[in-house]
Amino acid sequence: MEENFESLKVMVIDDSKTIRRTAETLLKKVGCTVITAVDGFDALAKIADNHPDIIFVDIMMPRLDGYQTCALIKNNSAFRSTPVIMLSSKDGLFDKAKGRIVGSDQYLTKPFSKEELLGAIRAHVPQTGSMAGAAGA
Repeated sequence: MEENFESLKVMVIDDSKTIRRTAETLLKKVGCTVITAVDGFDALAKIADNHPDIIFVDIMMPRLDGYQTCALIKNNSAFRSTPVIMLSSKDGLFDKAKGRIVGSDQYLTKPFSKEELLGAIRAHVPQTGSMAGAAGA
């Protein structure tokens, strides 16, 4: 059963065009509106304009890295409750712990699968799944 993520706004922040494109393609297939940003500065302006439901942010980026970006999002009262999922090619305990310190809600290791991406949305965005008529909570 294909889930319906219509009207869900997802932001993907990554300096890699490949990652942005991959995530965008996967997410658009399930009905999400996707907003992409190349780095933290680019993202912060777009977050204010678009109010995404969930944000995926790469850790290693120039100018403003994923930790700094996440901290800035979580320090803003308007976006504090927005789930932020860290993306990293490193699967280290230190990175996961640091992600938690700045307030990230989950940590995905790249390359991520469609299932991991959708699983993170399902886990952190309340209205998903319920619209798909999922039985039992």
